[in-house]
Amino acid sequence: MAGAGYKATHERSIRDREGFWLEEASRIDWRVKPTTALDASRLPFAQWFPDGQTNLCHNAVDRHLPERGAQSALVYISSETGATRTFTYAQVYREVNRLAGAMKGLGVECGDRVLIYMPMVPEAIFAMLATVRLGAVHSVVFGGFAAASLAARIDDAQPRLIMTADAGMRMGKVIPLKPLLDEALALSAAATPQVVVLDRGLAPDRARVAGRDHDYARLRGIHMNDEIACEWVPSSHPSYILYTSGTTGRPKGVQRDTGGYAVALASSMEYIYDSRPGEAWFCTSDIGWVVGHSYIVYAPLINGSTTILYEGLPMRPDPGVWWKIVQDYRVSGMFSSPTAIRVLKKQDPAWLGRYDLSTLRFLFLAGEPLDEPTSAWISKGLGVPVIDNYWQTETGWPILTAQPGIEDTPRKIGSPSFATYGYELEIRDEQTGAALGAGQKGVLCIVPPLPPGCMSTIWRDDERFISTYFSSFRGAPVYTTFDWATRDEDGYYFILGRTDDVINVAGHRLGTREIEEAVQTHANVAECAVVGVADALKGQVPVAFVVLKDPARAEGALQCSAHAREVQHAVDTHIGAIGRPAQVHFVAALPKTRSGKLLRRSIQALAEGRDPGDLTTLEDPAALEQVREALNPR
Repeated sequence: MAGAGYKATHERSIRDREGFWLEEASRIDWRVKPTTALDASRLPFAQWFPDGQTNLCHNAVDRHLPERGAQSALVYISSETGATRTFTYAQVYREVNRLAGAMKGLGVECGDRVLIYMPMVPEAIFAMLATVRLGAVHSVVFGGFAAASLAARIDDAQPRLIMTADAGMRMGKVIPLKPLLDEALALSAAATPQVVVLDRGLAPDRARVAGRDHDYARLRGIHMNDEIACEWVPSSHPSYILYTSGTTGRPKGVQRDTGGYAVALASSMEYIYDSRPGEAWFCTSDIGWVVGHSYIVYAPLINGSTTILYEGLPMRPDPGVWWKIVQDYRVSGMFSSPTAIRVLKKQDPAWLGRYDLSTLRFLFLAGEPLDEPTSAWISKGLGVPVIDNYWQTETGWPILTAQPGIEDTPRKIGSPSFATYGYELEIRDEQTGAALGAGQKGVLCIVPPLPPGCMSTIWRDDERFISTYFSSFRGAPVYTTFDWATRDEDGYYFILGRTDDVINVAGHRLGTREIEEAVQTHANVAECAVVGVADALKGQVPVAFVVLKDPARAEGALQCSAHAREVQHAVDTHIGAIGRPAQVHFVAALPKTRSGKLLRRSIQALAEGRDPGDLTTLEDPAALEQVREALNPR
């Protein structure tokens, strides 16, 4: 692909899938090299490299040993405990073999599930790698899910083994995990699994169950010298299950394959993230989410990078902690979220210039729409380009993004640029299903086959895979992202928000993203959430909940009312009166999940006097109470 521009590369990836992806397959090691790129005989169930055999752990660790055995593979930094640990590729290999030996001794075999309920510690990554080394299937559950949510995932995955820890930490507060797991197992109807507990010395586990619970350190000592051969599996063999929320309230187990995932991630590190083997890579996500799976663990290790695992917050011990990491480890590429940057945006911008960031080439952001003020602020402050990614748990890697490793195309703030190579995209009319042209708003869809790296099905539920993602348009079995989008004349895509977040105001459809961006243009707005609230006259009206940089400017009834009018005027100016929020409420914080996503549905429910729903992922209950109080002042 050397020398090919973006358009030529994307065109070939769609029109010559066989040739393109067989070439990309050479980026990884195969025990049996594939001769066919794609089996599309049962769409939407695409099988990539169907006659190939490989192993994900081998490609992330073993194959690097001759050239990179002494290179740092994993750097662990905890601003919660003050711990720092570095592991070379050779040391990761040893730790993974020890844990794989322990897992095997506890009965884990190829195809079994291993559920990982752990904080951001190296042993969690070793557990992921050891699982796929054995050909087993891991399911990482975010450390902190409530017991009932954890039990639902245990019931669905039916794990042979669960890996956990005594506790995690957040903002200096100990979060016990083992008691939550014990409660979840008591609620679960699944067969009782074996449990391995990493004792961090944070919360003594006084409820060890004989015959079920095992100490990580003791098992490690027993298996210190184990050498466990990789289980070579078919390319389509499941590598992991990652649960994501569903409209029915029952979580969906997104199932990923092995070979297609490895190839997609390997190519993305060069083509999208412009990352070279041996460089340091820093992704600030959590391994409990898809970004953490792909870009803390597998992609950087497959690439031969040094990946940084960070346990902590962007503000602890100070707002410069991330930039000090970039300086100290000479990070070349960094991946974070707009929410995190908006948190930092409320701090003194001098923190951005306190450290030497000369090695940093790009800052990549994903997870939610990136607003123009936030993008411009961080890009100017760091002096590096900001590249917006758009993707989903289901896809495993970006759907839309600039791809500077192929061609450094101009970027438009507010747009995640173009379709990623391998993705054939359409924007379709929600009612008719017709494909739309430039400037028209519709639902963003992927024409099958989904490219390598995307979900292969929903775990144990092929019918739900089809009914959820491929049944929105009669006669057009395309994958529906459930996101509104538009594409301009230059081919740049703009994401306007979830289809269920679109506000219908007197017959006019408005994306909450558009209104939020307009609100963000007010100089005193740090962040905001806009939801559609039922209205007897107009059907729905937008209501804004706003966090101010300087709350003092809205103190008192008169000042508050004047400030609200200023925010409404900003929307009038950028969208028109039809988009003006009917109400503007000022709050100190917005309710978010622990991964940083706004709980818009819960905010909307409170505004309409309904139950806010499942709050197991809520980071700060006080934030939701602030919304409640703003809606119902005393």
